[in-house]
Amino acid sequence: MPGKLIHGPQRGTHPLVWLAAIICTIVSVAVIIAGIVVFAGYVVIHPRVPFIKVTQAHLDKFQNDPTSLLETAITIVVRAENDNTKAHASFSDLSFTLSFQGLKIARLVANPFDVRKNESVDFNYVVESSSIPLSSEQVDQVDSSLKRDRISFDLKGNVRARWRVWLLGSVKFWGHLNCRLNFHPLNGSYIYSPCSSRASN
Repeated sequence: MPGKLIHGPQRGTHPLVWLAAIICTIVSVAVIIAGIVVFAGYVVIHPRVPFIKVTQAHLDKFQNDPTSLLETAITIVVRAENDNTKAHASFSDLSFTLSFQGLKIARLVANPFDVRKNESVDFNYVVESSSIPLSSEQVDQVDSSLKRDRISFDLKGNVRARWRVWLLGSVKFWGHLNCRLNFHPLNGSYIYSPCSSRASN
């Protein structure tokens, strides 16, 4: 004999399940809309990271006396640049160390400052060192550099940039500078080479 199917009373979906489904749907739609807004904002504004670079420098003095004491003076122009056309930028914690053959000469700093959209601000640093004692090896390196008419200094440090990007909110970024500044000691002229905190592509 064929069996019989006996159906019990059917239960409806619990209201809490419906509520959870509705909440999940609302959250998903909100995430999608937020993603569209962020993408649209990036396309419209195309934000660029503000950066620091060395635009000019000059070796004002470079003298190594017979007692192996080095005296030097350097002028360095550092530019803070904001290429964003729709957002102001602020810089803080700017600190760079200038050194020669591992010997610290000076620390370049600046108080927090702002740069208007699509503008730049220049800082003119004039560095004068006290007499720096050199080892015999360093004296030999200095003599060799003078004969080649090329002397090098290292400039390293960090700066923090912050700027507001439309509805995307405030964005912070650390910029790092690690450059070698080269000069002709005979006339003090700067041998230009790229020196920027901008990330390479």
